[in-house]
Amino acid sequence: MPKAIKTYIRVMDTVSHYTGLVAMYLVFALLFLLLYSSIMKVFFLPINWGVELGQFVMVAYYLLGGAWSLKHEEHVRMDLLYGGWTVTRKAKVNIFTDLAMLFFICLLFYGAIDSTVYAFETGERSFSAWRPYVAPVKVVMCIGIGLALLQSVAILFKDWAVIKGEAVS
Repeated sequence: MPKAIKTYIRVMDTVSHYTGLVAMYLVFALLFLLLYSSIMKVFFLPINWGVELGQFVMVAYYLLGGAWSLKHEEHVRMDLLYGGWTVTRKAKVNIFTDLAMLFFICLLFYGAIDSTVYAFETGERSFSAWRPYVAPVKVVMCIGIGLALLQSVAILFKDWAVIKGEAVS
């Protein structure tokens, strides 16, 4: 493997690791927010923004953690046959699934960018009583899907290296 590809893999693994850690800590923000919202609803005046902001934080948690889950292979996989295969055979099958995943994530990324541009151009707002702008959430969506796309390319390179019998890390 060329040094540039090895560097790309190392950088993407590092970026995915740290964005995953940030995403993990968003769970605590979400818990605090929903606890605050519940306390306000039971004992004081209910807030109209708590649940929707919680949904936005959950979107950030889910999408920013995507690249981390790809890096650590914490995603869903059907291991009925796969688990008994050799490392090389797994890598050969992974190349096919990596390409399918890249195609799918590229479509998601295209849709996310298109949706984000629309949100900025029209000043799109949520249909709730709070009516927040949705562009910031859509920017986070683009970042999360973009990181997953870049991590998918790194995974493709790793599988290619396994097939070639080379070490990348």
